[in-house]
Amino acid sequence: MNLQLTEEHLMIQQAARDFARNECLPGVIERDEKMQFPREQLEKLADLGFLGMMVSPDYGGAGLDTVSYVLAMEEISKIDASVSVCMSVNNSLVCYGLEAYGTEEQKQAYLVPLAQGKKDGALYTGAFLLSEPEAGSDATSQRTTAEDKGDHFLLNGTKNWITNGGSASVYLVIAQTDPSKGHKGISVFIVEKSWPGVVVGGKENKLGIRASDTHTILFNDVKVPKENMIGELGFGFKFAMSTLSGGRIGIASQALGIASGAYELSLKYSKERKAFGTEIANHQAIAFKLADMATRIEASRLLCLKAAFEKDQKKDYTLSASMAKV
Repeated sequence: MNLQLTEEHLMIQQAARDFARNECLPGVIERDEKMQFPREQLEKLADLGFLGMMVSPDYGGAGLDTVSYVLAMEEISKIDASVSVCMSVNNSLVCYGLEAYGTEEQKQAYLVPLAQGKKDGALYTGAFLLSEPEAGSDATSQRTTAEDKGDHFLLNGTKNWITNGGSASVYLVIAQTDPSKGHKGISVFIVEKSWPGVVVGGKENKLGIRASDTHTILFNDVKVPKENMIGELGFGFKFAMSTLSGGRIGIASQALGIASGAYELSLKYSKERKAFGTEIANHQAIAFKLADMATRIEASRLLCLKAAFEKDQKKDYTLSASMAKV
């Protein structure tokens, strides 16, 4: 693993840092307090190509590596984790899942606008619908069902705690197609929010990252065309496990950015605040805390980069991604 960042990596990092400071910082506290979705910031993020960073240019993406994605996620998360969590879901769950497992028709219809972040000039993002009232990220306990009706599937059920739930245009939905087969009876479908029977429920009032829209999504006899199933019947469990591994890199990078941003503010304050005739950074009680913070953040950064490097090298990165998230 090469710990030296390339010039391209440094350029991406600086672009993300500038975007966070110039576009995300103004009004960030007010948006969080009011639970105001950062639509304007995400539209500008789409213009930078950051909503489809790792997607091939053939499908509208930037064609960057996962290391670039980690660097960008950290910088944006330092300022506004509500923006970065939307970016994370669209990149590492929705776009990744479609590019890795979708048909050519599905990629042209959905992946291209998702990677570009816009369709017909409007923000266009996706959401990953796995969690349910009685099944957090446990893909084997799905209650949402997709019944085969011959020329379509009939989707019924409820999904909870869905990031981008209210703002997304497209959902990737994990549902039971054969409850008797356990994890082999789970499938995955592309569902458009505008379809009849799709209901966006209430927005969650969270303790943090409040500007991102986290919703309950309900499906009442939603007709899903057969061509909108990803993979074969029973592919949903494998799909969920694969995409969640990539998603862990995104969330780990977000947590890294939040911690790094807090550390930078703490360090700045400790050099400004004076007590007993000197800056409090010179007192051991404070200096030791800052040293511990810096050490843990650097360790977390290396874990994130290791997972990203392994993914880019097409190695098994499941363990590294899980460790980075922890």
